[in-house]
Amino acid sequence: MNAYKADYRLNEKAQQLCEKLYLAAKKSKTRRFHQLYDKIYRVDVLSDSWNIVKQNRGCAGVDKISIRDVINYGQDKYLQELHELLLDTHKYHPRKIKRVYIPKANGKQRPLGIPVIRDRIVQTATKIQLEPIFEADFLDCSYGFRPNRSAHDALEKIRVVTNRGYKFVLDADISGYFDNINHEKLLEFVHMRVSDRKILKLIRKWLKCDIVGEEEIKENQKGTPQGGVISPLLANIYLHEFDKFWMQQTQVKGKLVRYCDDFVILFTSREDAELGLELVKAKMSELNLELNTEKTKIVDMRDGKEGFDFLGFHHRQVMSHRYKRQYTLKWPKKAAVNKIKQEIREKLESRAILKLSLEDVAELLNPTLRGWMNYFKFGNSSRVFNQIDSYVHERLAIWWSKKHQKSGRRWKTDFTWEKYRESGVLLTNGNVQYWSTL
Repeated sequence: MNAYKADYRLNEKAQQLCEKLYLAAKKSKTRRFHQLYDKIYRVDVLSDSWNIVKQNRGCAGVDKISIRDVINYGQDKYLQELHELLLDTHKYHPRKIKRVYIPKANGKQRPLGIPVIRDRIVQTATKIQLEPIFEADFLDCSYGFRPNRSAHDALEKIRVVTNRGYKFVLDADISGYFDNINHEKLLEFVHMRVSDRKILKLIRKWLKCDIVGEEEIKENQKGTPQGGVISPLLANIYLHEFDKFWMQQTQVKGKLVRYCDDFVILFTSREDAELGLELVKAKMSELNLELNTEKTKIVDMRDGKEGFDFLGFHHRQVMSHRYKRQYTLKWPKKAAVNKIKQEIREKLESRAILKLSLEDVAELLNPTLRGWMNYFKFGNSSRVFNQIDSYVHERLAIWWSKKHQKSGRRWKTDFTWEKYRESGVLLTNGNVQYWSTL
């Protein structure tokens, strides 16, 4: 029986408690845990939770209290007051959630809900207790927001399975998943494992919390805000019911790969994929969810006819001239490439940047390039990385010409490739690696 190991650092007693909860849940699939709330307001657990929230940084909520404000106020004093507040569940009430929007690659905006720091600490403390219990139940087909699992593990699973003959892909998209989670069903699913009424009451308060943005939403009736610390765990608990259904059904054989609300199912024939689609629709309806008909499709990967995008990568079968057969390759999807190009262009188009030295520009660009490269280097990305390097070279050459009051790129005479290589700006090509945990 595998031990549980959180993705975040906990004190020794808290870690031991998590391991006990995990092993107890693993040992009995029907056991319900009835005394968890008293673990949440333990000072050591609150301290660990605060450290996690502090490390994740993030902006202030509706009360405008920032992490720096808490530090200045006195961390120990703040946590002691929170401990005393949580001793009585009738006294603790979450503050309203701040609605913010972040741009998506397709030009639209994704709504996020930002709780105040106090509530983020309590949600983290609750997650610390609940996660090991539900981790004992979650299935191997689920990869998103789970300890010691990543998007690259899911991507590698797709590569392996499609190369074994599963060439028909149900590429599914759930319409507004986080906004449409049914509260009563979610609490019912949590209650299957947790019978502590105080914990259930706490979760209900967070789910029903008012949202403040351009307009105020009173007592949320459905959904769980993206941005809340506990939202990914609750989202996984909800879709675990779908995972169980799919793994237990015997009408069709298909390999499910799910990353939170994004999932694909891999089949060996179109007929199986079409039947699988109908089964998925029926189960989603039971969960008060529906598929986005415009984005959900069946993809035929045979002979490289079609490909699909999943977790930022484009997946397609490509002929290997060496081995004379098709293999599944993946590289950054077009939207991801366009996004990094746009970020680079915006950083270098500002007139204020003309005053900076080349070394300062390198410091400005490298964090963006490094973050993008570190995700996409686990794929067949060499060709795309070459394009990115050429694009950065071009934009830097334009910046260099403007800085020296010249026209044109002059990247063959002034800001040459050699100068670019010596500039300190990160080169992405040459960093592609192979990922395998299977």
